[in-house]
Amino acid sequence: MVKLVVWLMCLGVFILVHLGNSQETIVRNAKDVEDLDVKQIIWEKDGAKMVLIPAQSSYNELYDQIRRLIPSKMFETSNTFYIDCTEVTVGQFKKFLQSTDYEFEVDLWVKISKYSPTDRHPMIYVNWNDAVAYAKWAGKRLPTEVEWEYAARGGLLGQKYSWGNNKKLARDHANYRGTNGKDKWEYTSPVGSFQANGYGLYDVIGNVSEWCDDWYNAARTSRVLRGGFWDFSVFGLSLANRYYKDPDDSVYHCGFRCVLDVQ
Repeated sequence: MVKLVVWLMCLGVFILVHLGNSQETIVRNAKDVEDLDVKQIIWEKDGAKMVLIPAQSSYNELYDQIRRLIPSKMFETSNTFYIDCTEVTVGQFKKFLQSTDYEFEVDLWVKISKYSPTDRHPMIYVNWNDAVAYAKWAGKRLPTEVEWEYAARGGLLGQKYSWGNNKKLARDHANYRGTNGKDKWEYTSPVGSFQANGYGLYDVIGNVSEWCDDWYNAARTSRVLRGGFWDFSVFGLSLANRYYKDPDDSVYHCGFRCVLDVQ
């Protein structure tokens, strides 16, 4: 009987330790991540789950590929960084507005509620400046274009989509124009509704296009958007596609996600 009690106590300790090790690591500021060795964190400021994107040789390979395609483009590479698992949600953006005196056009909420009706849907009708303001409030920043593409590919360099090259699988992996398969949403879908890519990122193609930090070209008149969106055809889902908008434009398909530097 004593042995049984001891065995059960040991089992209980193991379960507690196991559960403890599986808990999310909540991080409050950038200095806290310097000594961490975890692949996923929760950023306390906005409650976002973030995954670690490690620096690898393939990162430089992708960087070189983009530079050859866009020789006039100016961007910086990064080493290891964390990136939001999902696009910033309506609920997260509301928290930002409630916590600051940032001026956001009130009339836009009627339009937002049509296409992104709940707090779990991606925030839309945000221009580049809105996205930057949110990122600064959260203690993060927008990804560079090369960071975005490297993370979005999830380790699949040379593939057209985040799941590979098979276009026929698109309905099971992304929200784009029309409905079929797992894509049951006429407009945006709640974030994380489809399978994550190899790095644990959701909705990197489809749902909403995402602002990047970079200028689109040397003229510095437009900012980069990546990832396609819910009202685009399947041809807009390629990870290599680049889009652009004036940084002051607020439209129905523009959203964003943020990154955090690891010093």
